[in-house]
Amino acid sequence: MRKADIQTNGLPAGLYIVATPLGNSRDITLRALDILSDVSVIYCEDTRTRGKLMTMHNIATSRRAYHEHNAAEMRPKILRQLEEGQAIALISDAGTPLISDPGMPLVRAVRDAGFEVFAVPGASAPIAALSIAGLATDQFTFFGFLPPKQAARQKALEKLRPYAGTLVFFESAKRVAKTLADVAQVLGEREVVVAREITKKFEQVLSGTAADLAAQFEAEPPRGELVFLVGPAAHVPVDEATLNAHLDASLQTALQTMSLRDAVKHVTEQSGQKRKIVYERALKISQT
Repeated sequence: MRKADIQTNGLPAGLYIVATPLGNSRDITLRALDILSDVSVIYCEDTRTRGKLMTMHNIATSRRAYHEHNAAEMRPKILRQLEEGQAIALISDAGTPLISDPGMPLVRAVRDAGFEVFAVPGASAPIAALSIAGLATDQFTFFGFLPPKQAARQKALEKLRPYAGTLVFFESAKRVAKTLADVAQVLGEREVVVAREITKKFEQVLSGTAADLAAQFEAEPPRGELVFLVGPAAHVPVDEATLNAHLDASLQTALQTMSLRDAVKHVTEQSGQKRKIVYERALKISQT
């Protein structure tokens, strides 16, 4: 990694990925407060959304917007700041940046340019929901948002049938009833947990079958931010062709950013399949 000569208030120069609260303003680490106070600038999705939090904790650091609409324009500017030896923070509207947020290209650009990237961990909605759901935690996979249109959503869910472990998703309150109805139709009778407004005043955790919760939310639409989790099926029969197609798709995605070894390890852990099988599929893909 490149080492800049200048440091910001004693902080090593680099990009700091800082987790901030989901809702309760006290769910922020002491280290996060120190870093947000000492960096040169804080980049956030919406400068106004995090303004209240900064005021509450007496953080006067200037804030600038970094979101999917201006990311391409802002990345070169951020790289120039790092070249000058500045320490810069990236935060999201809530929780941990890059979890369904637009920060990944920035982190890659910063690393490719040879600068340091530091993790400042803290609140994360998928992990918080998983910790209180009472579903299997020895193996789980986070999928973010499913497609908004039903046909695409059902197709995406169909691809998830072979996955072992708990499935974790984000969803909007207005769409969750229809999404859970599709979960019931495609994935069958599985236990589902919906965590709503985590750490906030009206926090609520509901569990039941996907069909039952879909009917409940259809009759009484929920409000706020949602994470829903789908428990593993008791048994998911999968033919060899379907399994190979699923493994190939996962490997092709992994190999875009990982070495062969790391991709095999990642997909083996994700799929629950034997490493030998995954490795053989990975070799075929890499040789084509």
